[in-house]
Amino acid sequence: MSLAGHDVFLPSPAPAATPGAAEKLVLALPKGRILEECGPLLARAGIVPAPDYADEGSGRLRFPTDDPGLDVVRVRSFDVATFVAFGAASLGICGADVLMEFDYPEIYAPLDLDIGHCRISLAAPAGDAPVENLARLSRVRVATKYPAVTRKHFAARGIQAEIVHLNGAMELAPGLGLARFIVDLVQTGSTLKANGLVETEVIAPITSRLIVNRTALKTRPELIGGWIARFRAAIGAA
Repeated sequence: MSLAGHDVFLPSPAPAATPGAAEKLVLALPKGRILEECGPLLARAGIVPAPDYADEGSGRLRFPTDDPGLDVVRVRSFDVATFVAFGAASLGICGADVLMEFDYPEIYAPLDLDIGHCRISLAAPAGDAPVENLARLSRVRVATKYPAVTRKHFAARGIQAEIVHLNGAMELAPGLGLARFIVDLVQTGSTLKANGLVETEVIAPITSRLIVNRTALKTRPELIGGWIARFRAAIGAA
C-alpha cells in the first residue's frame, strides 16, 4: 500500500485459532501438599491426567488428561485463583485462604472439596502476652503472606497491623525481632512448636474449594455445570 509516495506496510492478520483449541477447558491445580490430596478426588471425578502431573520434578506445567476437552496446569497455590480470575483457567482447586486474601469478584466457589484441612492462625513466642491483651495495643507488627487477611483481622479490633510481607519462614520473624506476631497456615502446629511459637488464635478454618471463572460459567453453563456436578458427585463418593 502507498500513501503520499511512502510505502506503508500493514501487519498480516493473526492466524485463526485451531478449531476446537479455544474450547478446551483448563483446570488449575496447586503445587505442594494439596496436589497429593487432589489425586483421589480427580480419580473419583473421572479425570486421569498424564502421569507426571504430580511429579514436581517434571519441567512440564501443562498436562493432557484422558478427556480431550480438558487439560490440567500445575501452578503455585496462590496463583490458582489468579489463573481462574483472569480466565487462563476455567476451573481450579485452591484453599479458602487464597480466596480470603484476594477476594476476586470474577471467581465463583461452588464446592467445598473437604481436602486440604488446616487453619489460618495468629502465633506468638511462647510466654508472650495472651491474645486478649491485644486490646491494649493500637499498633502491632506482623509477619505474614496474608496482608489483607491480617489487616482485616486486626482492624476488627481497632488495631493497626504493620505488615512484614514474607513468602516463607515466618516462624523466624519473632525470634529475630522482625515482627512480634505471625499469621500463617497451620496444620499440625509442629513447626510453630519447633521454633518456640504457640498459636494464640485461629483466624479461620481452611479447606480447599472448587473455583470457577464466572464468565466461563455464564458462556458455557452446561459444560462448566457438568464439571461442577462431577466434582460434587466425587465428594459424595469419598
